[in-house]
Amino acid sequence: MELIHRNLLIGIHDALQETFFEKNKYADKVIERLLKSHKKWGSEDRKTVSEIFYNIIRWKKRLEYYMGEGTKPGNIYKMILAYLLWSKTKYKKFEEFEGIKIADILKKLEKNTVPSTAIQHSIPDWLAETLEKELGDNWEKEMIALNEQAPTVLRANTLKTTVRELMDELKEENVESFSLKQYPDAVQLEEKKNVFLTSAFKDGLFEVQDASSQKIGEMLDVQEGMRVVDACAGAGGKTLHLAALMKNKGQIIALDIYEWKLAELKRRAKRAGAHNIETRTITDNKVIKRLQEKADRLLIDAPCSGLGVLKRNPDSKWKIDQEFIDRIKGEQQQILQDYSKILKKGGRMVYATCSILPSENNEQVEKFLENNPDFKLLKDEKIMPSEGYDGFYMALIERLK
Repeated sequence: MELIHRNLLIGIHDALQETFFEKNKYADKVIERLLKSHKKWGSEDRKTVSEIFYNIIRWKKRLEYYMGEGTKPGNIYKMILAYLLWSKTKYKKFEEFEGIKIADILKKLEKNTVPSTAIQHSIPDWLAETLEKELGDNWEKEMIALNEQAPTVLRANTLKTTVRELMDELKEENVESFSLKQYPDAVQLEEKKNVFLTSAFKDGLFEVQDASSQKIGEMLDVQEGMRVVDACAGAGGKTLHLAALMKNKGQIIALDIYEWKLAELKRRAKRAGAHNIETRTITDNKVIKRLQEKADRLLIDAPCSGLGVLKRNPDSKWKIDQEFIDRIKGEQQQILQDYSKILKKGGRMVYATCSILPSENNEQVEKFLENNPDFKLLKDEKIMPSEGYDGFYMALIERLK
């Protein structure tokens, strides 16, 4: 990889500026807009820009150490240069790099050591402490995995195709892929490609969904004809998986507090040919009360710290803090208490998060079961980032009476 075009450098600079310093700007959306606004960039240019952009966000704290200062609106070019030197990326001596003392950066790079594990793994100090406290000696192994680039995994939409047919279809569009043994509907790309431009995507033959995330729908064990509630549906990645598993038979009620997310779910459902989904915005408690004891299956994909998905959302480690995690844990317990009432007696629910912290996962389930003796844990599973995909937790719980 090399950075030899000035307009790519400026694009990376502006995208980093926006992600680091503008409120509610998330890396995935920032880069999406940047690439859309530069239609003349070739595939190699786009790849270079995306990779450098994400790697700088990922390694921000380490790069700050090499720079000798914290990130500020006026030193983003210095940060880019520190990254290029550290990663040994070939670059041109752009005018934007003039006046930056390269010798100081190189001196630190030559030492080949950093002062702390937080700098080594490029995470805030408070997060290093939290991970060590909750995961023990394994935390560094998981952090190494979370700093790797996430693979692109698709879920074949079985309402329209099979894994084999999807792979053949993608191959015709020059996208090489392979199936995954442990995941019945998963297809992994050989290398990163913009699959949203393919006719396979436009025809609704797949959704982009990590392999770990696909396990959640499987665990819920939905059957054709059931009434299923997805209580925190968001834009509907898991809702669409449930629709496919139910072969469009029965009813899925997708709930969320954000109307715009449910609007996106409707668009995706139309493309996927999923006809058994009804969306309802949670505007007050009545929406939940009306559903009490009505569902055979309930999915609670709870809001969480997102620490299991830092591979694909590296900017979130700079946007959250311990206070946020403490607050979200309160919300998780509240959601479990309120939404579990939606289940019929004998019904089953899955509580899931994309976190790797026990305090958001099994400890929340244990607390819920202590306070609700009419529920029973059937099984749970934690998937750690070091296993190759996103970090997730899921617990299958049955309502007894």
